[in-house]
Amino acid sequence: MNELPFMLPVGLLTSDGHLHRQGLMRPATALDEIEPLGDPRVQRNEAYYPLLLLARVTTRLGPFAPVTPDVLAALPAADFAHLQQLYAHLNSGHAPAAFTPPNHAPAAPLPDTVETECPHCGAVLELDLSADLAGA
Repeated sequence: MNELPFMLPVGLLTSDGHLHRQGLMRPATALDEIEPLGDPRVQRNEAYYPLLLLARVTTRLGPFAPVTPDVLAALPAADFAHLQQLYAHLNSGHAPAAFTPPNHAPAAPLPDTVETECPHCGAVLELDLSADLAGA
């Protein structure tokens, strides 16, 4: 499977003082989307669904591989929203869709662009998430 490298807008600050912003995400399988539904945390509170789903498809975040739900739960909200946008983009093949847990009303539309920083030169970049990568 192809993995998509990403850079979080804020990053995860670990207890050793390191800030981790780079990671990898792979496309989801049907099982990735189905299995979290049976988790007791999701059955008690459906807000856990995106956390468990993203932990399944986020294959690396800084030194963390595999990435656990506890690691993702420690992310700033802006980073978690960024991962949701990347997930929608990676799995739709089109413009990002709203990330909707089962049995919930659709969320507000997400922006088509995300600002990030080049890990090599530090340049601020604006990424177009609405671009179709099927032909790339």
